[in-house]
Amino acid sequence: MPSYSQSPGPFQPDHGVRHGGQFKYEKPPESRRSPERSFYQDGRQKSYCYSGDRRKMEFSGDRKDHGRSPDRNSRPEGGRYRSPLRPRSRYKDEDDLLKPAWIRCTHAESYYSNDPMDQVGDSTVVGTSKLRELYERFEEELGKRQERAKEARPKWEPPKTKLDEDPDDSSSDSDCESDEDGSSCSSSSDSEVFDVIAEIKRKKAHPDRLHEELWYNDPGQMNDGPLCKCSAKARRTGIRHSIYPGEEVGPVTLNLLLSVFQTDRPTVIEYDDHEYLFEGFSLFSHTPLSSIPLCRVIRFNIDYTIHFIEEMAPENYCIRGLELFASYLFQDILELYDWNLKDSVPHDQTFPPCLMVSDGGKEVLSMHQVLLYLLCSSKALVPEEEIADMLQWEQLDWQKYAEECKGMIVTNPGMKPSSVRIDQLDREQFNPDVITFPIIVHFGIRPAQLSYAGDPQYQKLWKSYVKLRHLLANSPKVKKLDKQKLSQREEALQKIRQKNTMRREVTVELSSQGFWKTGIRSDVCQHAMMLPVLTHHIRYHQCLMHLDELIGYVFKERCLLQLAMTHPSHHLNFGMNPDHARNSLSNCGIRQPKYGDRKAHQMYMRKKGINTLINIMSRLGQDDPSPSRINHNERLEFLVSRFCLHVFLSAASVKFAFASVLAPQDLREVWLNYPAHPLQVQEPQTDRQLIETSPVLQKLTSFEDSIGVFFTHVRLLARAFTLRTVGFNHLTLGHNQRMEFLGDSIMQLVATEYLFIHFPDHHEGHLTVRSNLRLARSRLGRSEQKVTK
Repeated sequence: MPSYSQSPGPFQPDHGVRHGGQFKYEKPPESRRSPERSFYQDGRQKSYCYSGDRRKMEFSGDRKDHGRSPDRNSRPEGGRYRSPLRPRSRYKDEDDLLKPAWIRCTHAESYYSNDPMDQVGDSTVVGTSKLRELYERFEEELGKRQERAKEARPKWEPPKTKLDEDPDDSSSDSDCESDEDGSSCSSSSDSEVFDVIAEIKRKKAHPDRLHEELWYNDPGQMNDGPLCKCSAKARRTGIRHSIYPGEEVGPVTLNLLLSVFQTDRPTVIEYDDHEYLFEGFSLFSHTPLSSIPLCRVIRFNIDYTIHFIEEMAPENYCIRGLELFASYLFQDILELYDWNLKDSVPHDQTFPPCLMVSDGGKEVLSMHQVLLYLLCSSKALVPEEEIADMLQWEQLDWQKYAEECKGMIVTNPGMKPSSVRIDQLDREQFNPDVITFPIIVHFGIRPAQLSYAGDPQYQKLWKSYVKLRHLLANSPKVKKLDKQKLSQREEALQKIRQKNTMRREVTVELSSQGFWKTGIRSDVCQHAMMLPVLTHHIRYHQCLMHLDELIGYVFKERCLLQLAMTHPSHHLNFGMNPDHARNSLSNCGIRQPKYGDRKAHQMYMRKKGINTLINIMSRLGQDDPSPSRINHNERLEFLVSRFCLHVFLSAASVKFAFASVLAPQDLREVWLNYPAHPLQVQEPQTDRQLIETSPVLQKLTSFEDSIGVFFTHVRLLARAFTLRTVGFNHLTLGHNQRMEFLGDSIMQLVATEYLFIHFPDHHEGHLTVRSNLRLARSRLGRSEQKVTK
């Protein structure tokens, strides 16, 4: 992921992929993270980690060339060129270079034992009684803190809406449409707009809401209503409901590191006079991931490819500690309630590697030290007994404390949302007679459903404005009245954008009373939001492996199989519940991420409009087969539909509903053992012995010599040249119209396959237009003339 800039600080990220042993990034002593830290070590400040910029952007360069290969930058848009092959072995070699020379863990102290007599099963390290006491303390002080705070508050009964109806009462036909289009579940009619507005008002009226401009997460809920409106029967199946067919759990086999970006304010844990920087997350997978393709995701308008890099697993950790940390971070801090792996198979465990880089290797902090750090960091942001003294601090001391708190995640148990990021900490006292707590200033983003982007009136006005602007731009003479209409609509749009209730950016001021420090900064939250997408990618492809077992065939190109299952409306950039991820990123993520070009979402997906048609149709095909950058299944659907339509059945019978009837096993024999042609039935072996007695067949031998192909049943060749006007005869048993249909089908199949391979930037409609142009009779006749010449 990209590097981020919040405010000038000593930690300056270096860009580009770094290999082991190339960390010559040194900083002067005056640019350390905080002035009061006296310890400094050159090897520890070379970089954040060996792989902080590990991502490999498949599309790099300038924004106008975003997504274009380097060989194509200097060529015309429609020019023909040979695209270089990009084997996956090259990525493997680069990933091997990123692995550290050595990995070790900090001292186990008295929390872990590696005595062979204490081990259970295949374990190499077992926790001691002191570690169990630490787990109990962590669960009591931090794990159950949110639950205790919610139980202490009065229970609130929200007003009922139509969306609260029992799903069992709804028809089973109202199943989730995500199996077809990958989007959210089916929405009924326009009458639900009233229900959505009522749902938004109900969430705004929650008494435990932290601030009216901060949005919170509820289990199974989006910002404007329930995530799924399926019946109870439909919720038992489907990946949309986090049920992956064929998923099984096994022993932990490998450790994968996810490290995607750096910040200038990383989470730092001090231990043994050393600073351990948060690098990312390690995933302990239960199955090998060698056959799973790379994961691609769009974040902040930039397309990234996540590589799976296997590493040595750290030594000093236990699964119980990983579960406690994951529950505290993902449930209590980030409130990702819908990302729950416990209800299904616990597929992956996460480990937060805080490490120290030195001499090409790294030293990972033991898991018990991470839990101890979280326990020690859990202090009141502004203690009540110290507030009077803090208000009397010198301005320099207060700025130093506020600067340390900047970018930190603080939590207020029981509130909605419970955790926010501190962007500023002010101690202004408006009333000298009353001591008030310092103010937390947070700069957030209002959800799209509540801003002008989701306002129906704004959307309707914007469409009319764009339509009128397009008409005036293509009009030979523009009237003054039309210009006034355009300016009026533009002013109306600007007024809606400037409304306080419609603005995207909001400034939130909160009293620091009741807030607790967590010791976690926004880099941890930003990394954590990648895990739902990555774990879904892994579980989904393992589900596809189960499909291979069911059908008895293993697909070699796993990317094509994933592409065949991806609907154009499916965009999994934030997980199954995107609103939860966006709310958590706004509340706890990076304040000012660096955004890429907005065209990253639609660079290769746009297909409507005359300008797009002219631009794409003007491009020539590529000499070498190239993978397409269109990430949905319409191109594959075009290829398969042409194959079924022109080879197997006629246009009247090939429909999706009819094709599903052909699936039963009892009809399989009809497809595989189709009857032979009547001419082949008369002479099963060959009919070339009839050439001596037939003058018509004798003339065809010269044609066979010219093309170099000899037909086993030469009467079929004679029938191919028999027009309908000839009439019925015993030599050919009919005319060539049925065979002409077969020839057209073969030509359609050959042309369709060629277009699919050599025109990777064409959508389904563009391929259809080009196919119809190439298969016109006049064009085929010209091709025949060129061949005969």
